Amino acid sequence: MTGYMEICLITIVGILFPVVAFIASWLFRPKIPEEEKFTIYECGEIAEGDARRNIGIQFYFYALIFVIFDVEAIFLYPWAVSFGSLGAFGFIEMMLFIGILVAGYAYAWKIGALEWVGGS
Repeated sequence: MTGYMEICLITIVGILFPVVAFIASWLFRPKIPEEEKFTIYECGEIAEGDARRNIGIQFYFYALIFVIFDVEAIFLYPWAVSFGSLGAFGFIEMMLFIGILVAGYAYAWKIGALEWVGGS
């Protein structure tokens, strides 16, 4: 039963810490916003144009692809470390996992989702 108490305590602390930090920052912040906070910042240079513009959706798509392949790398590392003890079953499982990812990548390539279509 003590194991559950430790987990509950860690969960409560994990929830309370950001909540208390958020409330403290809200209480102690300056109440009157300064005009400097709303100006465009370009490394000390005089601002040219408006910095608030839309970012092309394709940047998010490439970030999503990066996250997917990064998660794949996270799963590949423990598999590679324990490869000798897994045997044929572990090899087949990982090849199936990689095959699903490659199939998804090939499908995205086939429908043209990886082509850059102008924009910003």
